[in-house]
Amino acid sequence: MTALWQLNRENKQLPCSLIQTTPGTELVLQSFCYGMEINVYPQWKLCLQGPHEFYFKNLSQKRRAMEKNGDNRKLRVCVATCNRADYSKLAPIMFGIKMEPEFFELDVVVLGSHLIDDYGNTYRMIEQDDFDINTRLHTIVRGEDEAAMVESVGLALVKLPDVLNRLKPDIMIVHGDRFDALALATSAALMNIRILHIEGGEVSGTIDDSIRHAITKLAHYHVCCTRSAEQHLISMCEDHDRILLAGCPSYDKLLSAKNKDYMSIIRMWLGDDVKSKDYIVALQHPVTTDIKHSIKMFELTLDALISFNKRTLVLFPNIDAGSKEMVRVMRKKGIEHHPNFRAVKHVPFDQFIQLVAHAGCMIGNSSCGVREVGAFGTPVINLGTRQIGRETGENVLHVRDADTQDKILQALHLQFGKQYPCSKIYGDGNAVPRILKFLKSIDLQEPLQKKFCFPPVKENISQDIDHILETLSALAVDLGGTNLRVAIVSMKGEIVKKYTQFNPKTYEERINLILQMCVEAAAEAVKLNCRILGVGISTGGRVNPREGVVLHSTKLIQEWNSVDLRTPLSDTLHLPVWVDNDGNCAALAERKFGQGKGLENFVTLITGTGIGGGIIHQHELIHGSSFCAAELGHLVVSLDGPDCSCGSHGCIEAYASGMALQREAKKLHDEDLLLVEGMSVPKDEAVSAVHLIQAAKLGNVKAQSILRTAGTALGLGVVNILHTINPSLVILSGVLASHYIHIVKDVIRQQALSSVQDVDVVVSDLVDPALLGAASMVLDYTTRRIC
Repeated sequence: MTALWQLNRENKQLPCSLIQTTPGTELVLQSFCYGMEINVYPQWKLCLQGPHEFYFKNLSQKRRAMEKNGDNRKLRVCVATCNRADYSKLAPIMFGIKMEPEFFELDVVVLGSHLIDDYGNTYRMIEQDDFDINTRLHTIVRGEDEAAMVESVGLALVKLPDVLNRLKPDIMIVHGDRFDALALATSAALMNIRILHIEGGEVSGTIDDSIRHAITKLAHYHVCCTRSAEQHLISMCEDHDRILLAGCPSYDKLLSAKNKDYMSIIRMWLGDDVKSKDYIVALQHPVTTDIKHSIKMFELTLDALISFNKRTLVLFPNIDAGSKEMVRVMRKKGIEHHPNFRAVKHVPFDQFIQLVAHAGCMIGNSSCGVREVGAFGTPVINLGTRQIGRETGENVLHVRDADTQDKILQALHLQFGKQYPCSKIYGDGNAVPRILKFLKSIDLQEPLQKKFCFPPVKENISQDIDHILETLSALAVDLGGTNLRVAIVSMKGEIVKKYTQFNPKTYEERINLILQMCVEAAAEAVKLNCRILGVGISTGGRVNPREGVVLHSTKLIQEWNSVDLRTPLSDTLHLPVWVDNDGNCAALAERKFGQGKGLENFVTLITGTGIGGGIIHQHELIHGSSFCAAELGHLVVSLDGPDCSCGSHGCIEAYASGMALQREAKKLHDEDLLLVEGMSVPKDEAVSAVHLIQAAKLGNVKAQSILRTAGTALGLGVVNILHTINPSLVILSGVLASHYIHIVKDVIRQQALSSVQDVDVVVSDLVDPALLGAASMVLDYTTRRIC
């Protein structure tokens, strides 16, 4: 069995009834195995006690609410499977549906090549999985040519209406891009039955693309496997609220498939003398848009395999036009009787997983080679154009065309016996729970008529839909002069959890602490049902955001020049990483979550230990030619002003920053001019800007004068900004903003040109602009809709 058997051996308290099924294991574990741990990502452990207990509690509450309203009808789901390939994707969903009989009724319709002896009578594996087949439809017109495919679609269209009228499903689940699936989707759409399409939005390279996209336009709901597929669906004007990025359902089984007895499977199919990693699996189908060429390519492939002289398991092709000719080629070359070959019509999916996982190489043009096999790192040789548009891992070597067997033979020599890193492009092993929750969220009272998103979405709109199991989130890091903070930030700008440590003084200690805090936060995010999309870092100093490098920092952060932050974090967490200056991050936070939302042009000034800022122009952040734009704290407002940390004199930061106020507070304290009645400074406490502000509030005239001078300097800087950039809004951010706002407005009235005096200056209402800005870099990019 799978992980369920392993857990049963390790924990005697598991109910015996839990070992009755293999697919849908993730769902069973989520339902019952509270407090146990299973591997999801190499670097994290997924604890099922917190988030999934909360998840199922929510579902039960939803169910009770439905019953109270008198709406406790189960969702009737019809799953239609046409062949061995689509069943491997649909079976995990079917097991998941079967495990929740209080929510679902499952009807199974079998048609297509499942019912043909020449293709293995694969309907039997559905029966072996203990599913009741409600209807068997013989829909294949033999001939294996283009006309037979068209006639098969027509025959299915004739037979399906009676079946659908009898079953009356609420929703039909259709998979992929086969001509049988097109008949299913057409019938359901015309009979006003909602359609959930699995694996839409992908690109392969043959007629399958046209069929797949046609089904997409008929379907009401979409479950896709990759971010690119999701973007393709949005580009096709599908409603992004009805798209679920879940991953491939077969990966739920692939990533938990650890059969210690795999050698018995290898010997059963390839012989007793075969060793692991010393055989080949071949699976090649006809290309219906160029049948003649694909048959020639298959002939060359068999010649190359014969020359390569390794034991090879050859699976018969599918039922597409041209398959009959490919079988003739196999028989002409004596493949079924060759001592090095084993030719079979069908291998059960459980066993097929083990065969490809331990093969020395897989060759052919099946989507399985470029999708599922990547989960094991097995080398793959992809032949021809049938999968030319697929996303692939580094384990795939493409041979797009071949005139002789030499090119294929050379590819075999290059690939055979290698081991590549495992790829999770198509899933993380948790697709089924997401799909089930998606199904439960479907409102049957909503209008059936589809809505298309015309024109394409231009803004960065987050996919904040309740039916996704996890909350899409970002890890945000804020590197300040004093503290190092890491937070989990949701798509709505909510700080789900925050961690704070003192910022170490050395590079080595600092980078290690950042990595440690991020790893801990990422692990905690799993427990909190947060799916981390990436990491955003806000830091002081000049930053090259394209490379993720801190070029040089302020004196507040030592040993922080020419520091590559992106590489170590990305390598550790396996997530994309963005880095920018803290002032720029404050502007990004205002653009996404604050008072700059929807504005084309505005400026943010952040007042804290130092003075920074960010400029948004035509909705975009300005970095400048050397990443030095918006160093607003170093605008000079006096030629003979106090020294600044940058080496100049009279900068805004030298007057209005927390450091500047602390300097002036110490001077007053040393002269016994700071404290007034009602104030005291303990001996072990350093004098700071807080004491100066407190003294000013209590009537200390000198403290009030210092604050007024600081506010005036800041106001003059704002006037210069208004005259130079002419924004529509200026946002003051940071702990000192509320103390300066009225003085700044007075200076604008006195000093600014009349044409800019109407520009509003406001205090930010964001609590953590640096963290929110760091998070916005992740959330904006990873959820951007590109049309």
